[in-house]
Amino acid sequence: MAFRGWMVVSAFSLVSSAALTAASARAGSGKAYVSEGMKYEVEVLLEADGVLWGFDFLPDGNIVASRRAGDMFVFDVRTGERARIDGVPAVAAVGQGGLLDVRVHPDFKRNHWIYFTYSERVGDKMTTALGRGALRGRRLEGVKKLFSGHAPGSRSIHFGSRVEFSGPYVFVSVGDRDERAGAQDLGYHNGKVMRLNADGSPAEGNPFVGADGARPEIWTYGHRNPQGLARHPATGEIWEAEMGPLGGDEVNVLKKGANYGWPVVTYGREYSGERIGAAEKAGMAQPVVHWTPSISPSAIAFYDGDVFPKWKGDLFVGALSGAHLRRLTIDGGKVVAQEEMLKDRGERFRNVRQGPDGALYYSTDAGRLSRLVPVGSARSGRFTAPGERRGRGTK
Repeated sequence: MAFRGWMVVSAFSLVSSAALTAASARAGSGKAYVSEGMKYEVEVLLEADGVLWGFDFLPDGNIVASRRAGDMFVFDVRTGERARIDGVPAVAAVGQGGLLDVRVHPDFKRNHWIYFTYSERVGDKMTTALGRGALRGRRLEGVKKLFSGHAPGSRSIHFGSRVEFSGPYVFVSVGDRDERAGAQDLGYHNGKVMRLNADGSPAEGNPFVGADGARPEIWTYGHRNPQGLARHPATGEIWEAEMGPLGGDEVNVLKKGANYGWPVVTYGREYSGERIGAAEKAGMAQPVVHWTPSISPSAIAFYDGDVFPKWKGDLFVGALSGAHLRRLTIDGGKVVAQEEMLKDRGERFRNVRQGPDGALYYSTDAGRLSRLVPVGSARSGRFTAPGERRGRGTK
């Protein structure tokens, strides 16, 4: 349904001219890092005020990004120019809420669709919602609200949320909103991952369609605060990352109709140290990997580029409280090795994505957008991907 009765605001009215500033130089950090024998450096592309929650790549190689404060912008990686996007709907930027993930539809060249999640007010409460608009020029047109989570809550935490595409379907994660029982109740969207059609309707074949009292959009349940979704490039599986309480952070492979346990099953504890649930229970899925102490995983992304060939097939996890980028080596669906990366930078890693140029991009809660490139690429003035002619943009 459309945003009837909603205030559609210009992003220019939300952000001062000082809110977005170019990085002082398009140069590397001056420090070389090594992973699997490959030397890389950090190229800071952009610095912004506040949390850079989501970003994705347009077909021309430019980046569309979201600030949790409530605005989007397009960033030209080649020139460093930024343009704020008009027509972004007002969001409830309170606590952990605001404008969250932003994704470019795989068929963008034809439909111009941008999907985004955000926290919205429903009376005196809030919930997670999914919106869509057509990006034409620097404006979102025909903005529609495709999904709104049931039920709204009074707390301003645990909204999720990430968006992932798989064929004709859109996967959307929603946090438990700190109302734990809802994660096990199929009558609520809280603590669930949804599988939707492109228009936001429940996808055919969803596991609980027709079940008494169940929400037809649900694909999996028993999640706490899932902020990571990624499609495996080889298997097509949807992988998910979520935060536990005191410990018990997880990465899961999502299976149709599966129950991932929260709060009945968890490796985490109350912040007081008391147990919450059992570590295992029949009928509830186990994570691929879990962490105690917590690292607070946010976004996840598989790497399948050619710039760093020894990372192919690895899963990257942005860690918030852990303040690092974590690389997971996957073999047969199992995590066989882990590497903590960039811990010396002291940042909260919010989003991570592979770029069309094969570099690995990430954004942080300090408002930085950066990418990992081979040593010397940043200082040369512009990173050149394998097979790309210098002086021409990424297509």
